[in-house]
Amino acid sequence: MPKVIRKTAFALTASLALLTTACTGQSSSGANDDASKDTTINFWHAWSAPSETKAVQDLIAGFEKAHPNIHVNVVGNMTDDKMNQALRTGGDKAPDVISSFTTNNVGKFCSSNALIDLNPFFKKSGVDPATTFPKAMNEYTQYDGNRCTVPLLGDAYGLYYNKTAFEKAGITNPPKTWSEFEADAKKLTIPAGDGYKQLGFMPDYHGWETTTEHYFAQFSPTYFDTSGKSSLATDPAFKAGFTLQKKLVDELGGFQKLEKYRSKLGDEWGPKHPFHTGQVAMQLDGEWRLGMALDAKPKFDIGVAPLPVPDDQADQYGKGYITGTIAGIAATSKKQNAAWELVKYMTTDTDAVVGFSNAIHNVPSTLEALKSPKLKYDPRFKTFLDIAANPNSTTTPASINGGQYLVTIQQFGYDYESGKVTGLDAGLAGAAKQIDTDIAQAK
Repeated sequence: MPKVIRKTAFALTASLALLTTACTGQSSSGANDDASKDTTINFWHAWSAPSETKAVQDLIAGFEKAHPNIHVNVVGNMTDDKMNQALRTGGDKAPDVISSFTTNNVGKFCSSNALIDLNPFFKKSGVDPATTFPKAMNEYTQYDGNRCTVPLLGDAYGLYYNKTAFEKAGITNPPKTWSEFEADAKKLTIPAGDGYKQLGFMPDYHGWETTTEHYFAQFSPTYFDTSGKSSLATDPAFKAGFTLQKKLVDELGGFQKLEKYRSKLGDEWGPKHPFHTGQVAMQLDGEWRLGMALDAKPKFDIGVAPLPVPDDQADQYGKGYITGTIAGIAATSKKQNAAWELVKYMTTDTDAVVGFSNAIHNVPSTLEALKSPKLKYDPRFKTFLDIAANPNSTTTPASINGGQYLVTIQQFGYDYESGKVTGLDAGLAGAAKQIDTDIAQAK
């Protein structure tokens, strides 16, 4: 079962605390090893499901076949907290290469020098990241000019819809703009008592993957200005995003009614997810949802499409939010050249990337792999490949204190949708001030 990100911003706080003290200082001697000689390196990753760990072992087997002199000790099911501890202390058993699900920690990984800058390695190898990786993936793996991580498969977010419910409601195509989405969500909603027989869409920010960053990606916001200050109160994309979501909440029954209904629905990762059961007709979600939904054997046909875009950006329909797994080399490693050979193979070798993608059903992380004829997937999965390759797709930028700014934005979203905060402009200004304060304190 695929498991790349699957988190909320609030899950980051524990690992951020450890990263704050992970100022290892980049070693200048770690890249002096001879990668052509017999050596052993340690690779720590976060995958844990049997099918996933097997896929990692197969990936490493391919590397060792291509580099018979480099042997890899693989350690799986490693959390960011454990990785951060090992990156800080180093030693023979510490990782030379790590792979993390937490892209929001890239800024901290880079600014603390826990992971080395890979730009010199890319240059020496003649690999151009700008033409190798999709635009959004290229962006979220670096911070302030330091490319301390590299993408290793990814997630793309789109729209799942109940084709049978669409047909019954007389809707012939998935919505392409937010106004079409709003109309369809209302048309697909069937009230029942104080709840719903069927809800067109669960707009609440607690509604599984309906987080602020996933919504706002469709508006292509700029999170920080050129001076590093939060653009939350100045970029109209944010106001448009919050306004859209609040309108959906109000028109589909109001926050209290929606939350009461949501509290009785299945969880995000079980077979009783409300999209699987038909209780919710449309769902914002990542590429992994397709396999999970099919495994649940729903009583309807599943449709997949990109998320809608603002009406004034209709020409950009097809974009979406992109995130994914990252890999990097420990600054404490004394075998950085050998470690680079592994990182380069896992993340830039087309056949390796394609094989790994086929095995764990995540989006390939190079432009060549995205169009490889060796990819195996349900035809509907191609929607996510196209979203990943779309140059208009966006991500959330790295910051020095990790994903804390996203926590602040998400919390404001909770307060605004529930009515705890009523003034949008003042609320955005307050949240922006908090983000700037937090970043200043982290420096």
